[in-house]
Amino acid sequence: MQPNLLIIFLASLVPMLIGFIWYNPKVFGNIWMKESGMTMEKAKSMNMAKMMGLTYLFSLMIAFMLPTLVIHQAGMYSMIMGDTTPETKSWLDAAVAKYGTNFRTFKHGMLHGFLSGLFIGLPLIGTSAVYEGRSGKYIWIASGFWMISMMIMGGIICQWG
Repeated sequence: MQPNLLIIFLASLVPMLIGFIWYNPKVFGNIWMKESGMTMEKAKSMNMAKMMGLTYLFSLMIAFMLPTLVIHQAGMYSMIMGDTTPETKSWLDAAVAKYGTNFRTFKHGMLHGFLSGLFIGLPLIGTSAVYEGRSGKYIWIASGFWMISMMIMGGIICQWG
């Protein structure tokens, strides 16, 4: 099962789009700035091209891993680990013909994307935030952003990936 690279690259834009909304001052931007210690002066002095480039790179890394978490059929291919004997190929072809589209929906991908954000993103952000002395508000804002982003990325990748 080859990943659809166009979909991976497009899904990688989701965190940037969600971020424009999520971190808008009218949504969570002002609270996040207060909780993170960010100021408008500091934000304006940052290298925006570098920030957007790294954001896309990190999002791309997530998008390349998400198919293994949101597409169940990826497990069928990983089971054979390159075994291309006629018997294995026959079994895989039959399994893909029978189960190849099961649970390949936007809704199902959203579920697994959300769970990935909840059980991977939240613990990573939460652990770092605890050691950095950040507040619970900060943890929920930053983690919520990734839960929503990964949920939408997962839906896109599961449906069209």
